[in-house]
Amino acid sequence: MKLSKIALLTSGGDSPGMNACIRAIVKCALNNKIEVFGVEDGYQGMIEGRIRKMSYSDVDNIIQYGGTILGTARSKDFLTVSGRKKAIDNLQKLQINGLVVIGGDGSFAGANQLTKEMDIAVIGIPGTIDNDIFGTDHTIGYDSALNTVVSAVDKIRDTATSHHRIFFIEVMGRDAGFIALNSAIASGAEIALIPEEVTDLEELVANIKNSNKGKRSTIVIVAEGDDAGGAKEIMDKVKPFLQEYELRYSVLGHIQRGGSPSVKDRIMATQMGVHAVNLLISGETNRMIGINGEKLVNHPIEKSIKQHDKPDISKLILLDSLRTHF
Repeated sequence: MKLSKIALLTSGGDSPGMNACIRAIVKCALNNKIEVFGVEDGYQGMIEGRIRKMSYSDVDNIIQYGGTILGTARSKDFLTVSGRKKAIDNLQKLQINGLVVIGGDGSFAGANQLTKEMDIAVIGIPGTIDNDIFGTDHTIGYDSALNTVVSAVDKIRDTATSHHRIFFIEVMGRDAGFIALNSAIASGAEIALIPEEVTDLEELVANIKNSNKGKRSTIVIVAEGDDAGGAKEIMDKVKPFLQEYELRYSVLGHIQRGGSPSVKDRIMATQMGVHAVNLLISGETNRMIGINGEKLVNHPIEKSIKQHDKPDISKLILLDSLRTHF
Protein backbone atom coordinates (compact mmCIF):
# COMPACT_ATOMS: atom_id res chain seq x y z
CA MET A 1 0.00 0.00 0.00
CA LYS A 2 1.36 3.43 -0.97
CA LEU A 3 2.17 5.63 2.01
CA SER A 4 -0.35 8.48 1.95
CA LYS A 5 -1.07 9.48 5.54
CA ILE A 6 1.12 9.20 8.62
CA ALA A 7 0.56 9.96 12.28
CA LEU A 8 3.20 10.87 14.83
CA LEU A 9 3.18 10.95 18.59
CA THR A 10 5.43 11.59 21.54
CA SER A 11 5.11 9.21 24.46
CA GLY A 12 6.59 8.65 27.91
CA GLY A 13 8.73 11.33 29.54
CA ASP A 14 9.32 14.49 27.51
CA SER A 15 12.84 15.35 26.41
CA PRO A 16 14.45 18.42 24.80
CA GLY A 17 14.64 17.93 21.04
CA MET A 18 11.26 16.26 20.59
CA ASN A 19 9.92 19.42 18.95
CA ALA A 20 12.87 19.50 16.57
CA CYS A 21 12.02 15.93 15.59
CA ILE A 22 8.31 16.70 15.15
CA ARG A 23 9.26 19.63 12.91
CA ALA A 24 11.49 17.47 10.72
CA ILE A 25 8.87 14.72 10.33
CA VAL A 26 6.08 17.13 9.39
CA LYS A 27 8.16 19.11 6.90
CA CYS A 28 9.73 16.06 5.27
CA ALA A 29 6.37 14.27 4.94
CA LEU A 30 4.58 17.30 3.50
CA ASN A 31 7.42 17.85 1.03
CA ASN A 32 6.79 14.28 -0.15
CA LYS A 33 3.03 14.92 -0.55
CA ILE A 34 2.17 12.82 2.52
CA GLU A 35 -0.50 14.04 4.91
CA VAL A 36 0.58 14.27 8.55
CA PHE A 37 -1.55 13.91 11.67
CA GLY A 38 -0.35 14.74 15.16
CA VAL A 39 -1.64 12.60 18.03
CA GLU A 40 -2.05 14.62 21.22
CA ASP A 41 -0.81 13.16 24.52
CA GLY A 42 0.55 9.91 23.15
CA TYR A 43 -1.44 6.70 23.06
CA GLN A 44 -4.13 8.12 25.33
CA GLY A 45 -4.89 10.77 22.73
CA MET A 46 -4.98 8.06 20.07
CA ILE A 47 -7.63 6.20 22.08
CA GLU A 48 -9.67 9.37 22.63
CA GLY A 49 -9.45 10.43 18.98
CA ARG A 50 -7.43 13.59 19.61
CA ILE A 51 -5.65 13.40 16.27
CA ARG A 52 -5.25 16.58 14.22
CA LYS A 53 -3.99 17.31 10.74
CA MET A 54 -0.70 19.22 10.75
CA SER A 55 0.65 21.88 8.40
CA TYR A 56 3.91 23.74 7.90
CA SER A 57 2.69 26.55 10.13
CA ASP A 58 2.17 24.14 13.04
CA VAL A 59 5.91 23.51 13.23
CA ASP A 60 7.28 26.96 12.46
CA ASN A 61 9.67 28.27 15.14
CA ILE A 62 9.48 25.25 17.47
CA ILE A 63 12.98 23.82 17.00
CA GLN A 64 14.34 25.87 19.92
CA TYR A 65 11.74 24.81 22.49
CA GLY A 66 11.92 21.98 25.00
CA GLY A 67 9.01 19.69 25.77
CA THR A 68 6.65 18.59 23.00
CA ILE A 69 3.92 20.58 21.26
CA LEU A 70 1.90 17.37 20.91
CA GLY A 71 1.99 16.62 24.61
CA THR A 72 2.79 13.28 26.17
CA ALA A 73 1.18 10.93 28.66
CA ARG A 74 1.37 7.38 29.90
CA SER A 75 -1.69 5.33 29.00
CA LYS A 76 -2.88 2.35 31.02
CA ASP A 77 -5.86 2.02 28.67
CA PHE A 78 -3.54 1.26 25.74
CA LEU A 79 -2.31 -1.83 27.59
CA THR A 80 -5.80 -3.34 27.18
CA VAL A 81 -7.23 -4.94 24.03
CA SER A 82 -10.31 -2.71 24.22
CA GLY A 83 -8.16 0.40 24.54
CA ARG A 84 -6.07 -0.50 21.51
CA LYS A 85 -9.20 -1.30 19.51
CA LYS A 86 -10.43 2.27 20.05
CA ALA A 87 -7.03 3.59 18.99
CA ILE A 88 -7.01 1.41 15.87
CA ASP A 89 -10.54 2.47 14.94
CA ASN A 90 -9.52 6.13 15.15
CA LEU A 91 -6.47 5.57 12.94
CA GLN A 92 -8.50 3.59 10.41
CA LYS A 93 -11.20 6.26 10.19
CA LEU A 94 -8.51 8.67 9.02
CA GLN A 95 -6.98 6.01 6.73
CA ILE A 96 -3.58 6.42 8.36
CA ASN A 97 -1.09 3.79 7.17
CA GLY A 98 2.15 4.97 8.78
CA LEU A 99 3.14 5.90 12.34
CA VAL A 100 6.22 7.49 13.88
CA VAL A 101 6.63 7.08 17.65
CA ILE A 102 9.09 9.27 19.55
CA GLY A 103 9.77 7.88 23.02
CA GLY A 104 11.40 5.10 25.00
CA ASP A 105 11.16 1.32 25.13
CA GLY A 106 7.66 1.34 26.63
CA SER A 107 6.47 3.52 23.77
CA PHE A 108 8.11 1.17 21.27
CA ALA A 109 6.44 -1.83 22.90
CA GLY A 110 3.08 -0.18 22.30
CA ALA A 111 3.97 0.51 18.67
CA ASN A 112 5.13 -3.05 18.16
CA GLN A 113 1.86 -4.40 19.57
CA LEU A 114 -0.10 -2.08 17.31
CA THR A 115 1.50 -3.59 14.17
CA LYS A 116 0.31 -7.02 15.26
CA GLU A 117 -3.30 -5.86 15.45
CA MET A 118 -3.58 -3.62 12.39
CA ASP A 119 -1.98 -3.05 9.00
CA ILE A 120 0.26 -0.08 9.72
CA ALA A 121 3.96 0.64 9.22
CA VAL A 122 5.77 1.89 12.33
CA ILE A 123 9.12 3.60 12.92
CA GLY A 124 10.48 4.36 16.39
CA ILE A 125 12.71 7.30 17.29
CA PRO A 126 14.47 7.18 20.70
CA GLY A 127 13.49 10.17 22.82
CA THR A 128 14.47 9.99 26.49
CA ILE A 129 16.94 11.87 28.67
CA ASP A 130 18.06 8.59 30.30
CA ASN A 131 19.94 7.41 27.17
CA ASP A 132 19.20 3.77 28.01
CA ILE A 133 17.71 2.64 24.68
CA PHE A 134 19.55 -0.26 23.08
CA GLY A 135 20.85 0.32 19.55
CA THR A 136 21.85 3.97 19.71
CA ASP A 137 24.79 5.88 21.16
CA HIS A 138 22.55 8.80 22.07
CA THR A 139 18.85 9.42 22.53
CA ILE A 140 17.07 12.70 21.86
CA GLY A 141 17.27 14.88 24.97
CA TYR A 142 20.20 13.19 26.67
CA ASP A 143 22.83 15.75 25.66
CA SER A 144 20.56 18.64 26.68
CA ALA A 145 19.83 17.07 30.07
CA LEU A 146 23.52 16.41 30.62
CA ASN A 147 24.34 20.06 29.94
CA THR A 148 21.60 21.18 32.33
CA VAL A 149 22.97 18.95 35.09
CA VAL A 150 26.56 20.09 34.60
CA SER A 151 25.48 23.73 34.69
CA ALA A 152 23.57 23.13 37.94
CA VAL A 153 26.48 21.24 39.53
CA ASP A 154 28.87 24.05 38.61
CA LYS A 155 26.63 26.49 40.50
CA ILE A 156 26.30 24.21 43.51
CA ARG A 157 30.08 23.77 43.54
CA ASP A 158 30.41 27.54 44.02
CA THR A 159 28.43 27.53 47.24
CA ALA A 160 29.89 24.19 48.39
CA THR A 161 33.41 25.62 48.07
CA SER A 162 32.45 28.85 49.83
CA HIS A 163 31.12 26.95 52.86
CA HIS A 164 33.44 23.90 53.00
CA ARG A 165 30.49 21.61 52.25
CA ILE A 166 30.00 18.10 50.93
CA PHE A 167 27.06 18.01 48.51
CA PHE A 168 25.04 14.97 47.45
CA ILE A 169 23.31 15.90 44.20
CA GLU A 170 20.53 13.67 42.90
CA VAL A 171 19.98 13.39 39.16
CA MET A 172 17.52 11.41 37.06
CA GLY A 173 18.27 7.83 36.14
CA ARG A 174 15.95 5.34 37.80
CA ASP A 175 17.30 2.40 35.82
CA ALA A 176 20.44 3.78 34.17
CA GLY A 177 23.43 5.81 35.34
CA PHE A 178 24.32 7.62 32.11
CA ILE A 179 23.45 11.09 33.41
CA ALA A 180 25.06 10.57 36.81
CA LEU A 181 28.29 9.08 35.52
CA ASN A 182 28.94 11.45 32.64
CA SER A 183 27.83 14.59 34.47
CA ALA A 184 30.19 13.64 37.29
CA ILE A 185 33.12 13.46 34.87
CA ALA A 186 32.15 16.65 33.04
CA SER A 187 31.57 18.69 36.22
CA GLY A 188 34.66 17.48 38.07
CA ALA A 189 32.62 15.72 40.75
CA GLU A 190 34.58 13.38 42.97
CA ILE A 191 32.12 10.46 43.16
CA ALA A 192 29.24 9.02 41.11
CA LEU A 193 26.73 6.49 42.44
CA ILE A 194 24.78 4.62 39.76
CA PRO A 195 22.18 1.80 39.61
CA GLU A 196 24.54 -0.50 37.70
CA GLU A 197 26.93 -0.75 40.68
CA VAL A 198 26.26 -1.72 44.30
CA THR A 199 27.04 1.18 46.65
CA ASP A 200 29.35 0.27 49.53
CA LEU A 201 28.64 2.89 52.20
CA GLU A 202 31.86 2.23 54.12
CA GLU A 203 33.88 2.70 50.94
CA LEU A 204 31.86 5.83 50.16
CA VAL A 205 32.72 7.34 53.54
CA ALA A 206 36.41 6.54 53.06
CA ASN A 207 36.41 8.07 49.58
CA ILE A 208 34.70 11.22 50.81
CA LYS A 209 37.25 11.64 53.60
CA ASN A 210 40.14 11.09 51.22
CA SER A 211 38.83 13.37 48.50
CA ASN A 212 38.01 16.16 50.97
CA LYS A 213 41.51 16.41 52.42
CA GLY A 214 43.08 19.66 51.39
CA LYS A 215 39.93 20.74 49.55
CA ARG A 216 37.06 23.07 50.29
CA SER A 217 34.31 20.88 48.80
CA THR A 218 33.31 17.44 47.59
CA ILE A 219 30.54 16.66 45.13
CA VAL A 220 28.80 13.27 45.05
CA ILE A 221 26.46 12.71 42.10
CA VAL A 222 23.67 10.22 42.90
CA ALA A 223 21.43 8.60 40.28
CA GLU A 224 17.89 8.42 41.65
CA GLY A 225 17.87 4.65 41.08
CA ASP A 226 20.97 3.90 43.16
CA ASP A 227 20.49 0.83 45.36
CA ALA A 228 21.40 2.76 48.53
CA GLY A 229 18.69 5.38 47.93
CA GLY A 230 18.44 8.96 46.76
CA ALA A 231 20.71 11.85 47.70
CA LYS A 232 19.03 12.65 51.03
CA GLU A 233 18.76 9.01 52.08
CA ILE A 234 22.42 8.32 51.33
CA MET A 235 23.49 11.54 53.04
CA ASP A 236 21.55 10.54 56.18
CA LYS A 237 23.16 7.08 56.16
CA VAL A 238 26.74 8.36 56.03
CA LYS A 239 26.25 11.47 58.20
CA PRO A 240 27.06 9.70 61.52
CA PHE A 241 30.49 8.80 60.09
CA LEU A 242 31.20 12.27 58.73
CA GLN A 243 30.32 14.43 61.71
CA GLU A 244 33.34 16.67 61.20
CA TYR A 245 31.95 17.78 57.83
CA GLU A 246 28.99 19.91 56.81
CA LEU A 247 26.71 17.86 54.54
CA ARG A 248 24.00 19.09 52.19
CA TYR A 249 21.90 17.55 49.44
CA SER A 250 20.11 18.82 46.35
CA VAL A 251 17.57 17.08 44.09
CA LEU A 252 17.70 18.55 40.58
CA GLY A 253 14.41 16.95 39.54
CA HIS A 254 12.50 18.01 36.47
CA ILE A 255 14.72 20.91 35.46
CA GLN A 256 16.68 18.16 33.69
CA ARG A 257 13.79 17.59 31.28
CA GLY A 258 13.14 21.22 30.40
CA GLY A 259 14.91 24.00 28.61
CA SER A 260 16.09 24.67 25.10
CA PRO A 261 17.63 21.62 23.38
CA SER A 262 21.36 21.61 22.70
CA VAL A 263 22.77 21.99 19.20
CA LYS A 264 23.61 18.28 19.20
CA ASP A 265 20.04 17.28 20.08
CA ARG A 266 18.55 19.64 17.49
CA ILE A 267 20.70 18.24 14.70
CA MET A 268 20.28 14.60 15.70
CA ALA A 269 16.51 14.94 16.17
CA THR A 270 16.19 16.57 12.76
CA GLN A 271 18.24 13.83 11.07
CA MET A 272 16.22 11.10 12.77
CA GLY A 273 12.89 12.69 11.86
CA VAL A 274 13.78 12.92 8.17
CA HIS A 275 15.18 9.39 8.18
CA ALA A 276 11.97 8.06 9.76
CA VAL A 277 9.85 9.45 6.93
CA ASN A 278 12.26 8.11 4.31
CA LEU A 279 12.14 4.64 5.88
CA LEU A 280 8.34 4.65 5.76
CA ILE A 281 8.38 5.79 2.13
CA SER A 282 10.75 2.92 1.27
CA GLY A 283 8.35 0.41 2.83
CA GLU A 284 10.22 -0.28 6.09
CA THR A 285 8.36 -1.04 9.29
CA ASN A 286 9.10 -2.06 12.89
CA ARG A 287 12.47 -0.32 12.82
CA MET A 288 14.04 1.90 15.45
CA ILE A 289 16.42 4.63 14.33
CA GLY A 290 19.70 5.03 16.20
CA ILE A 291 22.99 6.81 15.80
CA ASN A 292 26.40 5.16 15.80
CA GLY A 293 29.10 7.80 15.93
CA GLU A 294 27.95 10.24 13.26
CA LYS A 295 26.08 7.65 11.22
CA LEU A 296 22.34 6.96 11.36
CA VAL A 297 21.45 3.27 11.73
CA ASN A 298 18.25 1.33 12.26
CA HIS A 299 17.43 -1.92 14.04
CA PRO A 300 14.39 -4.14 14.57
CA ILE A 301 12.25 -2.35 17.12
CA GLU A 302 11.96 -5.53 19.20
CA LYS A 303 15.69 -5.34 20.02
CA SER A 304 15.21 -2.02 21.78
CA ILE A 305 12.32 -3.47 23.77
CA LYS A 306 14.12 -6.61 24.95
CA GLN A 307 17.49 -5.04 25.77
CA HIS A 308 18.66 -2.00 27.74
CA ASP A 309 21.81 -0.03 27.15
CA LYS A 310 24.24 0.50 30.04
CA PRO A 311 26.90 3.14 30.66
CA ASP A 312 30.58 2.34 30.36
CA ILE A 313 31.41 1.24 33.91
CA SER A 314 35.14 1.72 33.26
CA LYS A 315 34.47 5.45 33.55
CA LEU A 316 34.13 4.90 37.29
CA ILE A 317 37.81 3.98 37.22
CA LEU A 318 38.48 7.24 35.40
CA LEU A 319 36.72 9.13 38.19
CA ASP A 320 38.73 7.26 40.81
CA SER A 321 42.01 7.98 39.04
CA LEU A 322 41.22 11.71 39.15
CA ARG A 323 40.25 11.72 42.82
CA THR A 324 42.89 12.93 45.24
CA HIS A 325 44.29 10.11 47.37
CA PHE A 326 46.23 10.57 50.61
